[in-house]
Amino acid sequence: MSRVAVVTGASSGIGAATARRLAAEGFHVLAAARRTDRLTDLVTEITAAGGAATAVACDVTSDESVAGLARAAQQAPGSVALLVNNAGGARGLDPVESGSVADWQWMYDVNVLGTLRVTQALLPALESSGAGTIVVVSSTAGFTVYEGGGGYTAAKHAQTAIAGTLRLELCGRPVRVIEIDPGMVRTDEFALVRFQGDADRAGAVYAGVAEPLVAEDVADCIAWCATRPQHVNVDRLVVRPLAQAAQHKVHRTS
Repeated sequence: MSRVAVVTGASSGIGAATARRLAAEGFHVLAAARRTDRLTDLVTEITAAGGAATAVACDVTSDESVAGLARAAQQAPGSVALLVNNAGGARGLDPVESGSVADWQWMYDVNVLGTLRVTQALLPALESSGAGTIVVVSSTAGFTVYEGGGGYTAAKHAQTAIAGTLRLELCGRPVRVIEIDPGMVRTDEFALVRFQGDADRAGAVYAGVAEPLVAEDVADCIAWCATRPQHVNVDRLVVRPLAQAAQHKVHRTS
């Protein structure tokens, strides 16, 4: 019987890279996201490479949509052994005194409540597998704040709190909880979404950084943690590029 991995936010960036990597590791991947056209292309790519994947339309901010993901997982060809809560994102870089309530609401709904919805919906299947793993893709923003990042760091701190609390609550049950905290990762969309499509502001984030992390680096970390023997729980893996010593300390060549 196949091992099934569910990856949210799989239409681009870290989610798409993780879907590819887990398929290469032998999982049947349920690639979940809102943009089904991109998911279709991803599944075609994975299948052509000899892997197995299924596209599932899912908006993690919708109870109904997440229920549909749970139904798709029940119909998958195997037991659901792995959930990667990857869907998330940032909007804005405004100080607290002028931050957009709508942006803060969106970040909380996607990063925090999205993780809650999907985890609740799939936990019964993960436990029934007898060897389940939940991965929460948070961020170094989950334990470090910075100016202009109040909304995003608040959401990621909350997401980190979910992971830690869930690990305590599931102690003694056959489901482990792993938190992945990337630092600076350059993907096609993260900074563009944050700055509402402003390519200049998005590019400035990475200016002069010779080698920021890329999505495949984070996917590699996720796959490594998820494929350890089941008695090994990597509570938290923090990964940054060499050029980033801390949230506020980045070596730039220009």
